[in-house]
Amino acid sequence: MIKITLPDGTVKEHAAGVSALDIAKEISEGLARNVLAADVNGKVVDATKPIENDASLKLLTWNDTDGKSTMWHSSAHLMAEALEALYPGIKLAIGPPVKNGFYYDVDFAEYTFSEKDLPKVEEKMRQLAKQKNPYLRKEISKADAIAYFEEKQDPYKLELLENLEDGNITFYTQGAFTDLCRGPHIPNTGFIKAIKLTSVAGAYWRGDEKNKQLTRVYGITFPKKSELDDYLEKLELARQRDHRKLGKELELFTFSQTVGQGLPLWLPKGAALRERLENFLKKAQRKAGYDQVITPHIGNKELYVCSGHYEKYGEDSFQPILTPAENEEFLLKPMNCPHHCEIFKAKPYSYKDLPVRFAEFGTVYRYEQSGELHGLTRVRGFTQDDAHIFCTPEQVKEEFKNVIDLVLYIFKTLSFENFKAQISLRDPENSEKYIGSDANWEKAERAIQEAAAEKGLNTVVEYGEAAFYGPKLDFMVEDAIGREWQLGTIQVDYNLPERFELEYTGSDNAKYRPVMIHRAPFGSMERFVAVLLEHCAGDFPLWLTPDQFIVLPISEKVNAYAEKLSNVLNNSDIRGFVDARNEKVGKKIRDAELAKYPFMLIVGEKEMENETVSVRQRGKGDLGNMTHIQFIEFVTKLVEEELVNEELI
Repeated sequence: MIKITLPDGTVKEHAAGVSALDIAKEISEGLARNVLAADVNGKVVDATKPIENDASLKLLTWNDTDGKSTMWHSSAHLMAEALEALYPGIKLAIGPPVKNGFYYDVDFAEYTFSEKDLPKVEEKMRQLAKQKNPYLRKEISKADAIAYFEEKQDPYKLELLENLEDGNITFYTQGAFTDLCRGPHIPNTGFIKAIKLTSVAGAYWRGDEKNKQLTRVYGITFPKKSELDDYLEKLELARQRDHRKLGKELELFTFSQTVGQGLPLWLPKGAALRERLENFLKKAQRKAGYDQVITPHIGNKELYVCSGHYEKYGEDSFQPILTPAENEEFLLKPMNCPHHCEIFKAKPYSYKDLPVRFAEFGTVYRYEQSGELHGLTRVRGFTQDDAHIFCTPEQVKEEFKNVIDLVLYIFKTLSFENFKAQISLRDPENSEKYIGSDANWEKAERAIQEAAAEKGLNTVVEYGEAAFYGPKLDFMVEDAIGREWQLGTIQVDYNLPERFELEYTGSDNAKYRPVMIHRAPFGSMERFVAVLLEHCAGDFPLWLTPDQFIVLPISEKVNAYAEKLSNVLNNSDIRGFVDARNEKVGKKIRDAELAKYPFMLIVGEKEMENETVSVRQRGKGDLGNMTHIQFIEFVTKLVEEELVNEELI
């Protein structure tokens, strides 16, 4: 007999070899019908896998992240089975679950495949799912596995097998389909009730542009059709809010193949919006004791070798820039922190001078693969709202808490009300990913956990998500339609001060290493604008919107008055312009609504005679007539109400 400990602390005795599904059935047949996988001693396994020794057990359902992931992994296998049935002879690469669904990379050889083919594959998947075929796990020798895929002439699976050790190889079979896979999987295909294949994209084998480009087929599945319907509704909302679509419609930014992929061009309205965001944060930073610095867009390669960035990110950076001097190489700046270390090093500091806080809107460059680029959220050149705090070990926690206050101030001002803080720690099983001593890592991790607890943050802990030089606190924000985005990060770093030999003089005149805190409340200006744009669907807060008003003259007779009014408002820091097109006012109003101008100021001969304006507010309709002074006071009051009290910093 073995002892099984459930999450509530209940201990049950069972015969060795019992499965999680057997235990679920004993508790309730209804529960068993919903069990997708099991967490046994912290490892996710098949719900049908025998448990041979004492264990802690959590039954995983659709309500668990690992339950969803297991179902989507199994759905990728189901899609592969459907594709093999419809397109005999195709070669399959990899098919993992992702955050929302799954994909499979496929070599379609002589077949042509596009999004118009997805409904046919969906229907085949539904037919196969109804067969309720079990996912059967089989341990197999490396020789037999190689023989199987040699017979199928699948070069991708054979390449994957090269790096696998004999004795650790498993196949999974459902119906007529067998795949190389370590699992886990759901009990049978019948759990997959609702299917939607969402898109088709290109993807290089193993992410290497030198390899063959495969076809990546994306999809998502659910245990109920109603959940798929809800998802598709949210997908449509997301499509309507897509920052690429809105950015074009609102004339905020553009891209040019001539300039280069992943290098955004900010149009006048977008540049003005971005400048207001920068000024908003600069004002808050000045109040919080930061000094602004500026660093160049390139740096000597040795700078990034010293920091460790070249070793970790060299392959993802642009190639070195060679100079006429022998053996001299520069890199486009991938990070701001090494430059800030050198600024700190430029003068001596005593413990009385600390903390020192350097802030910079610094543009950095990373060579993201073309297939990974996506609007403003994944680019090759972006500007971080970066800052680095150099402090004594005793100051770390208080400084960290002050940065949390700054992040919360920004979120409150911009109406990001739902968020959680993710404490990102080392992967305990993969220490070679990180630099620095265990003692420094433990101090840094403890400081973050204590600071987050003292600020009362809603936190989750994720192992393996730390930066290579230190743990961090990432803010995961939920937008208006329920999607989660990572915005803002704070990191504690004992390692770069060691690498750059930074020091300050203590009260005993001895030399000590400062601790470095990295922080970027926005993350990057590009990604933050994209998320904000999708969160508010282009209806920016009044203080931030590029144009707060548009003047709509009814006829050419009042154009001069309209221009005079616009100039007076602009000189009073109320932003806008005149729509002097020779169009009917009804069309101008419709166009202004679509362009999301907060206020439409309609002027005719009567308004010109009385020196007033008819005010129409987007979403609220007619507000009546006002003088320009009344309108300025009205808008100013609204803006003041939007900008949260800075005492929160």
